[in-house]
Amino acid sequence: MANSNLFAGIYAGLTNTYAQLAAQNPNGLTLQGISDARANQDNLLTLNQSFASYLQTNFTNIDKDGDGIISPDEMTNLTNMMSAQGLTRAELTQLYASGTSGLSDSTIQDILEHFDDMDTNHDGRITQEEISAYSVNSARQEKVDEYAHKAATNMSVFYGSESSSDSDSYSMLSYRYKKSNS
Repeated sequence: MANSNLFAGIYAGLTNTYAQLAAQNPNGLTLQGISDARANQDNLLTLNQSFASYLQTNFTNIDKDGDGIISPDEMTNLTNMMSAQGLTRAELTQLYASGTSGLSDSTIQDILEHFDDMDTNHDGRITQEEISAYSVNSARQEKVDEYAHKAATNMSVFYGSESSSDSDSYSMLSYRYKKSNS
């Protein structure tokens, strides 16, 4: 899974979209400012509508001091909190539904399908580290399962085939064994 792309894409997208919106609203980024920017035809090609939608939908949760403005500190706090605490299933689903994750549908579906398995501390959030650990453990388990029922059929697995280079390697092993036992 491309887990680092998930979090890096979300943080960068939210930060860049906020910066663009804040630049258009010198008196502070308000809910109306986001709405106006999203409706502005000049922004259709430059504004990431998905991230702007996320900011608009979650405005009251992001505006912690309740002053009606998302400040740079509140935006930084949001991304820092997401980085430290991870994303809830609802946040991940919302970001995915708005097209903001930057990952393939199959990767996001896999993360959502295994969300509870990934959430090893059972706090209702998954972090980049939990996704990475799950990915590593899943890959390891796949290899264990793949080789669990395979057995060597002859000693060529250990010594190699009968080719000349393998015979030379075998001869060198034999020589070293005899030399060490002399």
